[in-house]
Amino acid sequence: MRAWDSAADVVVVGYGGAGVTAALTAREAGADVLAIDRYLGGGATALSGGIVYAGGGTWVQRDAGIDDDVDTMLAYLEAEVGDAVSAATLRRFCEQSPAMIDWMTEHGVPFQASLCPYKTSYPSDDYYLYYSGSENSGGYRDLAKPRQRGHRAHGPGVSGKALFGPLAASAADRGVRVRTGTRATRLVVEDGRVTGIEAITIADAPASVRRRFAALARISAKPGVYHPGLRAAMEALLTRIERKHGRPVRIQAKSGVVLTTGGFIANGAMVARHAPDYPWSQGLPLGTAGDDGSGITMAQDIGAASGKLDALSTWRFIAPPSAMFGAIAVNSLGQRMIDESRYGAALGAAIATSPGNRAWLLVDAELDRDAREQLGPQSVWFQRMQTERLLRIGTSRGRTVEEAATRAGIDPATLRDTVDAHNRAIEHNLPDPFGKPDDIRRPLRTGPFTLLDISFTARLTYPMPMLTLGGLLVDEDTGAVRAEAGGVVPGLFAAGRAAVGICSNSYVSGLSLADCVFSGRRAGTHAVA
Repeated sequence: MRAWDSAADVVVVGYGGAGVTAALTAREAGADVLAIDRYLGGGATALSGGIVYAGGGTWVQRDAGIDDDVDTMLAYLEAEVGDAVSAATLRRFCEQSPAMIDWMTEHGVPFQASLCPYKTSYPSDDYYLYYSGSENSGGYRDLAKPRQRGHRAHGPGVSGKALFGPLAASAADRGVRVRTGTRATRLVVEDGRVTGIEAITIADAPASVRRRFAALARISAKPGVYHPGLRAAMEALLTRIERKHGRPVRIQAKSGVVLTTGGFIANGAMVARHAPDYPWSQGLPLGTAGDDGSGITMAQDIGAASGKLDALSTWRFIAPPSAMFGAIAVNSLGQRMIDESRYGAALGAAIATSPGNRAWLLVDAELDRDAREQLGPQSVWFQRMQTERLLRIGTSRGRTVEEAATRAGIDPATLRDTVDAHNRAIEHNLPDPFGKPDDIRRPLRTGPFTLLDISFTARLTYPMPMLTLGGLLVDEDTGAVRAEAGGVVPGLFAAGRAAVGICSNSYVSGLSLADCVFSGRRAGTHAVA
């Protein structure tokens, strides 16, 4: 067997949110750590909104005057995530939540106790603490007192870089070595234990080649999310560089390998294989090209167990503006679908099971006016752009509900009945059939009426983000990867979306990043043996 080209105590494969957390934690424990990334590091975390779901009394919540506690947070999450992890792990996640925010703050991640005064899917640059899930929606209010737990890293626009950047800088300051332009290809197993990885690296290529690789990788990452053809073209060029200038290397992990390679939403064939009936091709793959499932499959090749690979989260956000929560969402039959104040992933799941994956929001003239007035002050640029397109393109308007329904191709009689039932419940102070809270619902009576197309097929006018939630099964106490044959794979750990975790049943904003930090710290701690 060929000799090792380099070595470290802990080798981290994939350097996004979970990867930098695992690397930093292992380094804090005294390990020599080497992290590799095929691209430039950052992963989907750097592209994200930078939201961390945290509660139980974080310093940010306390400074904002929010009195949260572990049991209240746990009661909500038990209903939201179900059996994604054991009851003991979910409680531990909640109990460790305040300390997690403390740890991130100590490593430079900027949080701010500015409380968003309205319900939204993502706050404007004026606010950095908000309801990021369905805490304030019908049904959940009865289970636990609603508390704001969406901790947004402080930064303009989307804040993912404001979260990843300080953690990466702290890791570098503490001596974590990072090798970019390096793609893991195989796990090395000796005497039943993972002892390292094989990879292809361009680290020794001429500087001009590495600069070109970096430029192409940046285009593939963010613009590529919205333009699959552009990403495919960039990936072809990146692969060509790798083939021409890459060299094979073997990297020894004296203590453990941590897989933090993300999910597999960028691998259409893998998604289709595990979720053949899900309309994934109509969504917007949220992540980088590195979210190709390679870490998962490398582990499976040596006998690792996996789970929930058929679980996807599809987001259909309707706010800001917050007035939109007062609309009603209907399918092609004219039937209402859900409490519209729920988190966007719940609405996305409802559309995924609706006939033809078609859905519309019905608004009346008063709601339309309020929404337009709120749009500017409540939104950031990308939300404004999407909502403007929603309000202008693919709309069906009519003086009456029936006229709007006919133009949209919806059964007018059924939609009329749906609207009448909605209005009647409000008028007679009856509970909403889908549980929408009284302070959010509003009657729809004033024409003209407009049906806004929020179907899966409205991809170009109203993009619908989508990501995978399943991955490798891990020991929930250590993060060690479980083996198909029983027990764990010695020397192998996983975290983030490469592993089954807190959000593998149900997603709300910030839960994936929170799980990346939670599971990354767990894996980084136990990979040091």
